[in-house]
Amino acid sequence: MSEQPPYLRIADELRQRIAEHVWEPGDRLPSRAQIGQECGVGENVVRRAQELLISQGVLEGRAGSGTYVAEPRQRVRVVRSSAREQSSGSPFREDMKALRRQSDWESRTDAKVPAPAEIATRLGIVEGELCVRTTYEFLADGKPVQLSTSWEPYAVTGGTLVVLPEGGPHAGAGVVNRMAAIGVTVSHAVEQPEPRHATAEEASLLGIQKAALVTHIRRTYYGDQGHPVETADIVVPAAHCEIVYEIPINR
Repeated sequence: MSEQPPYLRIADELRQRIAEHVWEPGDRLPSRAQIGQECGVGENVVRRAQELLISQGVLEGRAGSGTYVAEPRQRVRVVRSSAREQSSGSPFREDMKALRRQSDWESRTDAKVPAPAEIATRLGIVEGELCVRTTYEFLADGKPVQLSTSWEPYAVTGGTLVVLPEGGPHAGAGVVNRMAAIGVTVSHAVEQPEPRHATAEEASLLGIQKAALVTHIRRTYYGDQGHPVETADIVVPAAHCEIVYEIPINR
């Protein structure tokens, strides 16, 4: 059996010290040089161990200050479900309600934005074709837990009451219900989740360490004629959220 990599051994050691209350939540850890000297490893090994624990939510890094033991934080359960998509309310609000947490979100919509190449491919349109782009920051008890950037072809919603996802009489109703309001039936959605490291901007918005692990979900809604009507990039921090899929069983 191969020997455990040094940084994993140090991560286990740091985790053990926290479990034994050598360090309490909010405590600042000793310098990497000091930890490395105590454990007989180099500073780079300690850095990798700390980065792993930061990505897991055990530690948190504060720019210019050091590394601290993170305060306990309940992971948010994000449910991906066809039933929730068809509900009249917000799926995110339903998730937060189940956890007895206050839900809210902030958004910004830009109309008539030229579609980048990747987005155009996902929507089945020509690169540069106009879209309505909306960025979201979802909050649980006032803390950011999810980011999303949505793109809708302007040709689908332009000139209708639902052209602005967060404006008008159908504001905040969700893609399925908004499209139904203009006679477009959404038949299904396709989601592709994958893990990656957060960008600097995402880390700043989510309040996590730069390059911490996130789950990036590429989601596309399709109309009953097979044409995409919306696509979005959803980013969820792995340390703070768990993603659960509910799969309907038709008998």
